Amino acid sequence: MKSIVIKSGRSQDVQFELENGAGSDAVHSTPIYAYALCRLDTDVHVEGVGMALTLGAGNKLVCGAIDYLVRHVVGREINELMAEFGVTYKKMADDPNLRWLGPHKGVVHLALASVVNACFDLWAKSRSQPLWKLLIELSPEALADTLDFSYFEDILPRQEAISLLKDEAQGRADRMGILKQGYPGYDTSIGWFNYTDEQVADNIRRSIDQGFGAIKLKVGSSNPDRDIRRAELVRHAAGPDATIMLDANQQWSLPKAIAICQQLQDINPYWIEEPTHPDDIQAHVTLSKEISIPIALGEHVPNKVLFKNFIQSGCMSFNQVDAVRVGGISEFLLISLLSRKYGIPVVPHVGDMGQIHQHLVLFNHIGLGHPALLLEYIPHLKGYFKYPAQVIGGKYLTPQEPGLSSDFKDYVLEKKALSY
Repeated sequence: MKSIVIKSGRSQDVQFELENGAGSDAVHSTPIYAYALCRLDTDVHVEGVGMALTLGAGNKLVCGAIDYLVRHVVGREINELMAEFGVTYKKMADDPNLRWLGPHKGVVHLALASVVNACFDLWAKSRSQPLWKLLIELSPEALADTLDFSYFEDILPRQEAISLLKDEAQGRADRMGILKQGYPGYDTSIGWFNYTDEQVADNIRRSIDQGFGAIKLKVGSSNPDRDIRRAELVRHAAGPDATIMLDANQQWSLPKAIAICQQLQDINPYWIEEPTHPDDIQAHVTLSKEISIPIALGEHVPNKVLFKNFIQSGCMSFNQVDAVRVGGISEFLLISLLSRKYGIPVVPHVGDMGQIHQHLVLFNHIGLGHPALLLEYIPHLKGYFKYPAQVIGGKYLTPQEPGLSSDFKDYVLEKKALSY
């Protein structure tokens, strides 16, 4: 364990234009995968790198907020900081000069995620461990010290979280097998919204040949007939045993969601993702009672309080919490704990951030007892990372390098913006 002091912190705006329909959905026709980086410089030759994801112009705003929030961690020794990180997390989340812009959502919370993730990255590097290993080896008390339990006192107080972690430790040895087996992935890139039917069919064949047994199609067209036709095409091309997910990217009103999902039931989807507005809890509750397709949500749920309400509501079948949408790894872990208490599996939204989430799903499975279901795989930017996520035979290989796999190659950071 190295003693590492954070000497300064800064943001960096890194953007990648995707081409030929890659990354498109019912909302984003020409997406730019943009990362608001937080880079923590230290007194040794080790850098902490965190990130939040945006899709273009908003990146500059998030970077501005990062440059403000880093003052909370500059000057701190990383192991001393992380020993009570929940305290610092709360100070950052409730910074009185920025809280009005949220609270706990939007630009400021995305910036918080980037700073928090950089701290976890630096912490793992200080111990020469991949993040998943660091988290697994923490005592329940030490893990709890990285979390902010405010607003959770009524549903998951600190001591209950510690007890849950201790209870799950009993089956940990058996679950360690996932490290050799590899974590199952699913392929989102077969069915981007702007792909032609022919592209989708070709991509499915290629994906199956690569070992994927689970794939996802983007829906949410202005003409529902297009969604039905393409969903049937995917089922036919993939076969009856394939796991097929559908993602509407929030495009439907409640009545439309009910009507279209009732038609989509015939292809036996594993889930319907983001079927309506992400803040409308009651609409999701109503929808869950009207359709037989399980609901996956969380990509645009911004904080632990809204997750708390969704989880309690009973409408969520799959929790898609994203560590670059909520307030970073710390809040992700807290939400995962609550989801485990309620028996709701966590299948994170990735957005080409399987880099980070490959560590978190390993901890969720080994440390919390979450089932090892699936992790989204989107490979469009893999060539730009120093240690890209490796998927072979449809499974994520266990990362071994210290940190959370968020380091870009040097030339990427020098150019700042590249086209894919």
